[in-house]
Amino acid sequence: MAEISATMVKDLRERTGAGMMDCKKALSETAGDFDKAVDYLRKKGLASAAKKAGRIASEGAVISYIHGSGRIGVLLEVNCETDFVARGEDFQGFCRDVAMQIAAMNPRYVTGDEVPAAEVEREKAVRMDTARQSGKPEAMLGKIVDGQIAKWKKEICLLDQMFVKDDKKDISTLLNELVAKIGENCKIRRFVRFELGEGLEKKKDDFAAEVRQQAGL
Repeated sequence: MAEISATMVKDLRERTGAGMMDCKKALSETAGDFDKAVDYLRKKGLASAAKKAGRIASEGAVISYIHGSGRIGVLLEVNCETDFVARGEDFQGFCRDVAMQIAAMNPRYVTGDEVPAAEVEREKAVRMDTARQSGKPEAMLGKIVDGQIAKWKKEICLLDQMFVKDDKKDISTLLNELVAKIGENCKIRRFVRFELGEGLEKKKDDFAAEVRQQAGL
C-alpha cells in the first residue's frame, strides 16, 4: 500500500473540500491514486459537504432523549438551513443517533476548539508528571504527552468520538454524510447531559439503610 503523506491529504482536501479524515481514508482506499480518491469522495457525497459549511444554518431542532428508565437524559440542538429539512426523517434520525451517542459516551464538548486552554494545560501537566515518573527518556516525553492529549480530546469531544452504532466512522463523518445527503449545511450546536444523582453524595444514614436493605436485614 502506498504511503499516504500529509501533503497528499492536504491537496485532496483543497481540491474537494472534504474533511481531513475522509481525504485520508479516500487515499488509503485507492492506494494513493489522487484522481480515484476524488471520485471516491464524490461517490460518497463528501466532496461537496464541506463547501456547504459556510451557509447559514438557523433552523433545526432541539431533541430530548431519555435512557435507562429515566436515569440519563440528553437535550441536543442541531441546526440546518430550512424547517422543511428539520422535519425530515434523515435529519431527525441523525439527531436521535447523536443524542444516543451523548447518553452512551458522555462527551463534554462538541469540538476540540471548545476545550479551554487552561484545561488542556492542566491535563498536559498531569500526564507529563506521570510519564516522567514512569522512567521514559526525557527527550520522548513531549511526543508521548502530545499523543495522549490528542487521544484524550477524541474521547471528550463529540465530533471526534467513534459512532456507537458503527465504530468505523466518527460523528464528524456521520455529520458530513448527512450534509451530503440532504444538501444543506448542518451543525451540532450544543447539548447538555443529565445523569441521575451525578455530583451528589448520599447521607451516611441513607447509605447504611440501603446496604441493610440489600442484605435483607
